Amino acid sequence: MLSRRAFVTFLILSALVFALAMAGPRAGLLMAIGIGFGLVLEGLRFGFAGPWRLIVVERDGRGLLAQLLAIGLVASIAFPLLAANGGELSPAHAPVGLGMILGAFVFGAAMQLVMGCGSGTLVNAGSGNLVGLIALAGFIGGSFLGSLHLGWWTGLASLPVLSLQGLFGANGGLIVTLAGLAALAALVIWRASPGKRLPPARLWWAAALIAALALANLVVAGQPWGIVYGLGLWGAKLAQAGGVDVAASAFWANPGNAERLGASILTDVTSLTNIGLLIGAFAVMRWRADPGAPATPLTARSYALVLLAGLVLGYSARMAFGCNVGAFFSGISTGSLHGWVWLAAAFAGSTLGLKLRPHVLRAAPQPKGAFA
Repeated sequence: MLSRRAFVTFLILSALVFALAMAGPRAGLLMAIGIGFGLVLEGLRFGFAGPWRLIVVERDGRGLLAQLLAIGLVASIAFPLLAANGGELSPAHAPVGLGMILGAFVFGAAMQLVMGCGSGTLVNAGSGNLVGLIALAGFIGGSFLGSLHLGWWTGLASLPVLSLQGLFGANGGLIVTLAGLAALAALVIWRASPGKRLPPARLWWAAALIAALALANLVVAGQPWGIVYGLGLWGAKLAQAGGVDVAASAFWANPGNAERLGASILTDVTSLTNIGLLIGAFAVMRWRADPGAPATPLTARSYALVLLAGLVLGYSARMAFGCNVGAFFSGISTGSLHGWVWLAAAFAGSTLGLKLRPHVLRAAPQPKGAFA
């Protein structure tokens, strides 16, 4: 019988070999990057939704500062890479519009109800958290439904796609981005309580590793780290398998999306990193000698509300052109003005979600880790 750690090693190697054999070296690399994300997010307790909660509720700015550091590290290298390889690498740029702003606000509220954003939902699900598993099922369905209606939402009042590179040039855009991150970091430090301002060594390391993995994703995938598209694709494939004429919708009739819909998910870069993230989180949970006490069960009503909140989470993420990863992290780090607007709208929604959360998650377990 395999030991716990031997099983984890076997699982990771098997996933890498499978991706390599079925879809080639690039797929194997992306699976490895995704596993790396899962190992760091779960193993070093680096997350997105949790630090937003902590800065508001406990005036603890350490996790949020680690996020800003990681974004700054990625931006410092991504901006020059994109400028030099514009034909091969794509940034995470999206338009700013009413639908996008509403989507980001609703997403911010919903992520506090399900104790995780896009990446946090994957991490929670991979680590065996039942709330995370239910929320992930809802997220997949919501992201798919959002893709069916995306054309209507983007038809509302909207600006063209604006980037800091386009407004200030590559070097100027990087300077503005780093200055904005520094100003935001100063605001977080001012807001945080003494003793809860500077991240511990664990989060410094996590920020550096997440940045390195995000840059590797950019180079290997040709696009920044994302979450939402892959989950929506899974939902579309499930709907198609159930007899739904998915290809009749405008979103999935797009040639690029139609190609992915008809191909294996191992050919989709976002799906590969999402699967890897799940495996990485599961591996950390299995590796630990003491995974912790089981969570207190929720009421049936709360389980239903978590599923609904996950559905809203996925739908609103599609409206907003991404979640904390694809819109906030990757958007800002590659120069998207949309990323900054998304941050403001989602953070406002997050504060509302924190007020609603006690009424929704009755008998809920205490949040676990930075991503909770």
